[in-house]
Amino acid sequence: MENLLPILSETLFGFFALFVLTKVLGKTQIIQLTAFDFIAALVLGELVGNAIFDDQAGIIEISFAVLVAGAVLYVTEIITQKYKGSRSLLEGNPAIVIHKGKLIKEEMKKNKLDINQLQHLLRAKDAFSISEVEYAILETDGTVSVMKKPVHQTTTKQDFNIAPKPVRLPTTLINDGEVLWDNLRESNLSEEWLEQELTKQNFNSVKEVFYAEWNEGNNELFVLQFTEKET
Repeated sequence: MENLLPILSETLFGFFALFVLTKVLGKTQIIQLTAFDFIAALVLGELVGNAIFDDQAGIIEISFAVLVAGAVLYVTEIITQKYKGSRSLLEGNPAIVIHKGKLIKEEMKKNKLDINQLQHLLRAKDAFSISEVEYAILETDGTVSVMKKPVHQTTTKQDFNIAPKPVRLPTTLINDGEVLWDNLRESNLSEEWLEQELTKQNFNSVKEVFYAEWNEGNNELFVLQFTEKET
């Protein structure tokens, strides 16, 4: 039992150290991986490597370390599902790095993102000039979601000599049965308005709503209910 305690402490320390490292490096250093996916890959890969080359590490020790690693990942997933407030800390939040065609320096600096990296990510989305982009959102996995300006969209209104309409970014108002009050206030909407809109769509309570977003461009509230998988 004594030889298992160092493995336990080293595995837990490894998770903590790697988590801090991913926060310091920023999202773009672990593209297409969440922080804990990245940590799991490194820790479990190291465990397998040690099992191959370390004569002192037996099946019991390695199995224990893998079990600890798996338990940490499982508990983390449970925490983020049950306690929504922990999601921003453990999984991070998307960041708007281009807003209405303008670069947001504070968000880029906060996420360790320079112009060259941003241009690379935009080119992957077929946006070869920052001038084409109305909104760009740096996602939690390090990728960028892009909404181009109307004249640069796939089938442009300019092609048909139609005056382009202003671009409006949809705003999430309800997530997993809870109202995002900051987003509601920023959209200049009230709780009474939200309740009325939900009633129109046959929802009796916010708790029945899995996801809802407000699109100012067409004045529409898009709502999805909780749905069980069909058997």
